[in-house]
Amino acid sequence: MQHTSSPDGALNIVCFSHLRWDFVFQRPQHLLSRLAAERRVFYWEEPLLEEVDVPHVRRLEREGGVVVLQPVIHPGKPNDEVQDEVRTLLAGWLASDDAPKHYMAWYYTPMALNYTAPAKPALTVFDVMDELSAFRGAPPELLELERKLLDAADVVFVGGRSLYESKRAQHGNIHLYASSVDRAHFAQAQHASAEDAQPEDQAMIPHPRIGFYAVLDERLDTALLARIAALRPQYQFVLVGPVAKISEDDLPRANNLHYLGSKAYGALPQYLGGWDVAMMPFAINASTRFISPTKTPEFLAAGLPVVSTPVADVVHTYGRAGAVRIASTAEEFVDAVDAALSARDEAWKEIADKLLDEQSWDRTVEAIDVHMREAFVAKSASKKQVAHIQR
Repeated sequence: MQHTSSPDGALNIVCFSHLRWDFVFQRPQHLLSRLAAERRVFYWEEPLLEEVDVPHVRRLEREGGVVVLQPVIHPGKPNDEVQDEVRTLLAGWLASDDAPKHYMAWYYTPMALNYTAPAKPALTVFDVMDELSAFRGAPPELLELERKLLDAADVVFVGGRSLYESKRAQHGNIHLYASSVDRAHFAQAQHASAEDAQPEDQAMIPHPRIGFYAVLDERLDTALLARIAALRPQYQFVLVGPVAKISEDDLPRANNLHYLGSKAYGALPQYLGGWDVAMMPFAINASTRFISPTKTPEFLAAGLPVVSTPVADVVHTYGRAGAVRIASTAEEFVDAVDAALSARDEAWKEIADKLLDEQSWDRTVEAIDVHMREAFVAKSASKKQVAHIQR
């Protein structure tokens, strides 16, 4: 389906992201796939290094109308040459018939400023999903590029309360839209608990199953995970998700620790349906200081009791309300799991339902869309005023 931009601000989108569209389904996919209902949406990824004779842009169409663009470059080149080639490829694509003529540039990473000079967007959006500078291996120039992007952005969205509080003074048109949930999708887990409905790799694992899915990286508290597995050898701890930025050797091993690898978004409710409790064993460190995990409302929508380490946004929104049990030590963690399994206290379900009633990716996109249209109209009016003064 081809969409054209309307004069009221429903601009097409060219998104620049550090995340692969096909890696895991998270905030960018939730927002942009919905925005693609009335816009053309192009998702420009970081370069792929492959043995190619000529650098080119690989074009992939994804469900919902999002077009993924992958610059493909020969490996072995210095970073500045790679950026030059990506910049050239972007300029060529923007000049092609495939590219929208009127569009907004939507950024997930400030590092994209190294190659997006050819882009001349009608509007610039910065969706701050994470504090990228706190992640392992963050480039030293990231903070300076973030300052430049905040200066250039017409509207900024932030994916969590703690992150919003740290950024709110840095922009005049900044809005908090924390992680939301596709409630109907995850509610399927409540009807997928029968053992004959379980995925093959999970069906063989005994109960009780304590589950977690995420990208397994430096945000996972591996020491805590090892300790809780040792404290409760009769419980089975199931972890679903790809390993990134840490080694497989960094993951603790035990007979009751099960790593099932990456799973498609559509398959997640089946896995959740076979768990007895959901856990969030996040490390409390720089990389988790500002996170607002999307999996919190997803676990609750699946009808699962949740035990989490004291991540600030989880405590603020869910812990204090009584929807999620919070535990700071391994001993507290397993005690909380024990309580969740005993079902002595079911009050969290009613609290969770009320919190989930206020959350919806569809509603978030509607609100974000209003802010973008208003920013576009304001920018257009400002340009007309400047042009009038110059005349």
